[in-house]
Amino acid sequence: MEAALDNKQINDFINKGFVRIDNAFSQGIAEAARDILWADLGLDRHDPASWKKPVVRLGMYTQEPFVLSANSPVLHRAYDQLVGANNWLPPRAMGTFPIRFPSDEDPGDAGWHVDAGFPGADPGNFFNWRINVHSKGRGLLMLFLYSDVETHDAPTRIRVGSHLDVARLLLPKGDDGLGFMEVAGELDKLPVREEVLATGKAGTVYLCHPFLVHAAQPHHGQNPKFMAQPPLLLRNELHIHGESPVEEAIRLAIS
Repeated sequence: MEAALDNKQINDFINKGFVRIDNAFSQGIAEAARDILWADLGLDRHDPASWKKPVVRLGMYTQEPFVLSANSPVLHRAYDQLVGANNWLPPRAMGTFPIRFPSDEDPGDAGWHVDAGFPGADPGNFFNWRINVHSKGRGLLMLFLYSDVETHDAPTRIRVGSHLDVARLLLPKGDDGLGFMEVAGELDKLPVREEVLATGKAGTVYLCHPFLVHAAQPHHGQNPKFMAQPPLLLRNELHIHGESPVEEAIRLAIS
């Protein structure tokens, strides 16, 4: 079966921390997903005056358009290439949706962070979840664009190569790793990195190293932004001595 990612894309993933896949799912699937989200928002999609908040969070979504978007053939092949053949669980939900609306108001959630992978002492408190050097509990960070996202539409900000810095930060912390807030508190001390924006047409997916530093931002465009940010969950845990590109990037960082 033809690989989804070529050697350059794999090398970019290892060294830069992400790869972009255009047309990972169809425009029709994206539109069907937006229709469901608009219905749950209870807002008038044609009346910007009804969009009162900078961000509205909706719950877990398991309907067919969401599941189809995460399980296209090209994405399945890419998952195999990045975390190991059949070493991932097919996504069956897209997590919560932070839907962003044009606004001059601070959304209150635009800080730099790394997504956590396993629970801490209080599993119900996400801010106590943890991250370790093996990326326990998380194979990839994934950004699914369900609407067209241009530079003014609150695209996710990405620090290129920051996954390498985070791996070095986590190495001395062993299997216990650090908590979500502990990692966030260290990010300003890491090397300055180029920032890029996760833009693209609806149907674009960014597959990112789980240690990649990223952040939301205010929306200064015209059309609401619909994006999901689910993890790719694993069948078998990764390890710094493994052979996948995710594990190879960690080894590159700490060698």
